[in-house]
Amino acid sequence: MTTAITIGMIIIYVAIMMGIGVYTARQTRSVSDFVLGSHSVGSWLTAFAYGTSYFSAVVFIGYAGQFGWTYGVSAAWVGIGNALLGSLLAWIVLGRRTRIMTQSLGAKTMPEYFEKRWNSKGLKIAAALIVFVFLIPYTASVYNGLSRLFNMAFQIESEGAYKIIIIVMALLTAIYVILGGYAATAINDFIQGIVMLIGIAAVVICAIQNQGGLTSALAALGEIEVNGKTNTLNSVFGPDPLNLLGVVILTSLGTWGLPQMIHKFYAIKSENDIKKGAVISTVFALIVAGGSYLLGGFDRLFCTLTEDGSGKTVISTLSNGKPDFDAMIPSLLHTALPDILIGLVVVLVLSASMSTLSSLVLTSSSTLTIDLIKPNLKKCSDKKEMLIMRVLIAVFLVISVLLAFNKNASISTLMSYSWGALAGAFLGPFMYGLFSRKITKPAVWTSFILGIGLTLVHMFLFGFGWNPELSKAAASLPLNLASPINAGAIAMLLSLIVVPVVSALTKVKDPKHVEQVFTCYAAPEKKD
Repeated sequence: MTTAITIGMIIIYVAIMMGIGVYTARQTRSVSDFVLGSHSVGSWLTAFAYGTSYFSAVVFIGYAGQFGWTYGVSAAWVGIGNALLGSLLAWIVLGRRTRIMTQSLGAKTMPEYFEKRWNSKGLKIAAALIVFVFLIPYTASVYNGLSRLFNMAFQIESEGAYKIIIIVMALLTAIYVILGGYAATAINDFIQGIVMLIGIAAVVICAIQNQGGLTSALAALGEIEVNGKTNTLNSVFGPDPLNLLGVVILTSLGTWGLPQMIHKFYAIKSENDIKKGAVISTVFALIVAGGSYLLGGFDRLFCTLTEDGSGKTVISTLSNGKPDFDAMIPSLLHTALPDILIGLVVVLVLSASMSTLSSLVLTSSSTLTIDLIKPNLKKCSDKKEMLIMRVLIAVFLVISVLLAFNKNASISTLMSYSWGALAGAFLGPFMYGLFSRKITKPAVWTSFILGIGLTLVHMFLFGFGWNPELSKAAASLPLNLASPINAGAIAMLLSLIVVPVVSALTKVKDPKHVEQVFTCYAAPEKKD
């Protein structure tokens, strides 16, 4: 009966999603319609699109499971950081200036912004390649999280079924994004966001009630030993505040340099909508991210690494020697939720993930088409350009699906390398470039090289298990340098430091061009 209800809810959800794709396809006649929704998307749709692109199965299944296990209820600080730093402050600092400058420059993508802001085709090409390559592992991590949830809901264990689930999710994403572009994703994101808000609240309440209420759950957490100490998993800052801070920085500051997130500011309708959107997206993040990480904080009450007679679900160890963190939240849900809510949770995570996937594939395909392929074609009509984007959506999804087939690649690792590379390369140049005329082209190149270089070096040293002794030594430091999360956070902070430093040591070569770029802020806003 439960399986039938779950399948029924999924069918209804998919039908609505496809219907929106067909509806918006009729209104998608140009590249601007496909990529930006013709700059006509209001505050509610944009805020929900921002939030649902931010939070997916990666957060709900991967990050909540791993960091809840590691930091206990103090993992909720990650959700608070996501709301205040990753949402509110990002909208306040970047929203208005991004919208004005990108519209003035006619930039549809982040690489196009780099080209027109610094008058450099080289920056555009480099940025486009970075976007395409490093969005792939993030997309794969979303598929990984989705498949875990479906395994829990339908008790599917076979390798073949795991792959089929991933392929079906990719096909569904491709259909509605190919049909309707940004407008389809924005409307779907709004519906998906409502499902996420209701679902998260219901799941957190049920999990806590399963342990006898909040007081009892916190007391039970306090009894669990971590590194020989008790009463750490139920404390305000948890057993490891320093490394918890690394998670907050990566997942919160990262949004400031991620093309799929910044893209929402390109497309928003007006400056007034930015003010409203800042409030809406912050409340959304507090509920969804705060609830997800708080839920993860209780996963040790439902899971164990070895059979101890407590009745908890035993979490297996992967071939790389690490616990299967991605199985923890599905195990918690299977134990804590009444059968009727399983269907709601499946639709919840499906909603969160499909919205993120649509944002990722649209960003990747539009970047590759507009920034790399179109400039090398003699004639490229809007129709031909949209066809190329739609083909590249399929290509991007195929590559990410193949990567997702590797179950040993944990969700948090894939996402950390993706966010670390992208935000480590783009954060400083993009943000400073909106505010300062003094930021130079060499400073942008330095940030690109540093962000990607640090990510690749870390992957080869620690990501593939080739240097176990070095990894062990790096992990034993107060700040775990073997962690891809901390590596990503360091790359972002370095980007913020090196860009102004290098700019102070070099000169702006085309001051007239820069002055022309910044005239956009002096002009009155165009009325829509």
